[in-house]
Amino acid sequence: MPEAVLICGVDEAGRGPLAGPVFAAAVILDPQRPLEGIADSKTLAASRREMLARQIRAGAIAWAVAAADLEEIERLNILGASLLAMRRAVQALPVVPDLALIDGLHCPDLDCPARAMVRGDGREPAIAAASILAKTARDAEMLRLHHLYPQYGLDRHKGYPTAEHLEALRRHGPSAVHRRGFGPVRSMLLEVERDGGEPNRTACAPRMQPRGPARSKASG
Repeated sequence: MPEAVLICGVDEAGRGPLAGPVFAAAVILDPQRPLEGIADSKTLAASRREMLARQIRAGAIAWAVAAADLEEIERLNILGASLLAMRRAVQALPVVPDLALIDGLHCPDLDCPARAMVRGDGREPAIAAASILAKTARDAEMLRLHHLYPQYGLDRHKGYPTAEHLEALRRHGPSAVHRRGFGPVRSMLLEVERDGGEPNRTACAPRMQPRGPARSKASG
């Protein structure tokens, strides 16, 4: 009997926010242990995502989560940093997939065949599972950063450019965890420079998520 093909789903979380790292996950689901209710993480309530993340970690053949930090986002741009995080996640898998299905238009440079799938998180369960792990891991990191920078409300908007976040930026200026190349943050920094002030760096620059894999697992 031929061996089963190992298909890995890959997705990122955190391309749009104004603060924090970008995360990615890679997941190889077990076709013998289907998981009910897996869907694009953006369509799920936070409590549902957390429950499914636990089930994915327990039931997948293999999974890994990785990140790219602020310096890499500024150096590579957000697309390049997202692809880097995806590459790290796939490389961190304890087994080598036969095929990686990547959400979106672009594929990272991988050591296995890869195919991009537009809106793949709504079409392919393995990509949806990866979206859930990436989102829950990034949310946890943003909660950690919230305790360092509570004035920005990162626990609520997770760094996205909500009205609350933009108002906090106007009031307090950018912090050490804001993405300085992103339009609203860059505008605030220019205003600070024009006024002859210094960017707000309340508390020291935090320990960011490691540039390698955050976690990985293979089922026995």
